[in-house]
Amino acid sequence: MSVSNSSNSLPTTIFLTGIPGLEPAYMWISIPFCAMYMVALAGNLTLILVISTDHSLHTPMYLFLCLLSFTDLALSSTTVPKMLAILWLHAGQITFGGCLTQMFFVHSIFTLESSVLLAMAFDRYVAICNPLRYTTILSHGVIVSIGLAGLIRSVAIVSPFIFLLQRLPYCGHHIMAHTYCEHMGIARLACADITVNIVYGLTVALLAMGLDSVLIAVSYSIILHAVFHLPSRDARRKALGTCGSHIGVILVFYIPAFFSFLTHRFGRHHVPRHVHIFLANLYVLVPPVLNPIIYGAKTKEIQRRILRLMSPGQDFI
Repeated sequence: MSVSNSSNSLPTTIFLTGIPGLEPAYMWISIPFCAMYMVALAGNLTLILVISTDHSLHTPMYLFLCLLSFTDLALSSTTVPKMLAILWLHAGQITFGGCLTQMFFVHSIFTLESSVLLAMAFDRYVAICNPLRYTTILSHGVIVSIGLAGLIRSVAIVSPFIFLLQRLPYCGHHIMAHTYCEHMGIARLACADITVNIVYGLTVALLAMGLDSVLIAVSYSIILHAVFHLPSRDARRKALGTCGSHIGVILVFYIPAFFSFLTHRFGRHHVPRHVHIFLANLYVLVPPVLNPIIYGAKTKEIQRRILRLMSPGQDFI
């Protein structure tokens, strides 16, 4: 395998070894990973199809859900095919440029998904706390602007990762214990001080996902306070049902992500490497799998449209 001869130049290729210590179980690990990816594809594509083809679902809540499904598809499709190639074929070789590209998309999409979850929390806040102005505040133009702002933010804060990694010398190091390329995994291959990478990565996590999670928590504290003061029991139950689905999606997204992030930076010597990498695989697989299931199980409108799509000759009330 070719690498640059100069210690100060970039490697031409990176070799992803997969999950160290679990090589004999690769085939068994790949079966649930592949099944989860198929479920994620089917579930999110179904949600996108149902929402995009039914004009009665072109409301802010469902448009944000459609955007969430797009990000879930992009996140899993950016990582899982290469992951399965490593587990099935031991095809871990990737060009350094390709590795940086995958890293950029993984972190950008992840940051964008965090923005979408924040937008969905704002949607529930307006719907419950200011329902009379709901469609006025969250018009289609505003929704497009929110989506573009989230996209621009994610690209803007992740792009410096590329330059921070390209400035480092790698001294021929090109073997990375992982199933996909991510910022700190690449940085730790360098034979130089990576303090800047660590600090910037921590800053991005705190100011992007950390700030988003705090704002979501504040939104839901206000929402729950308003819900429990609704005069009608049916109204409270309906509002809690809708919010419950979103809270479930938020927990599924943030808990494994923050655990993986914190162990990568502060618990590397306490958490076994194969445990960390296995969990890093789950946080790009579990949200795309569970999000359609959570919304499909909790949202009657989605259930009815899916049943109608599967049985077009029948009418479901």
